Amino acid sequence: MHIDWAALGQVFGVSLVVTVGLVGLFTVGIVGVSRKPATEGAPAATPTAPAAGARAGALAAFALCAAAVAYGIYLIVAA
Repeated sequence: MHIDWAALGQVFGVSLVVTVGLVGLFTVGIVGVSRKPATEGAPAATPTAPAAGARAGALAAFALCAAAVAYGIYLIVAA
């Protein structure tokens, strides 16, 4: 039995980079939709909704995550 160590290392590297990137992108989405206090001195019990730009960026991040997952499923099923 012969193991192609270079190919195994390449698969590991690409998987690691894509996983870290996808988790980071999802984290950006969560931060974008999280509620923040109204002002610096305001108590945490008075949250406000995130700004429209932050919400749009978060939705774009979630859409990219969904697209990456769908592409991964396509690669597995199509083979």
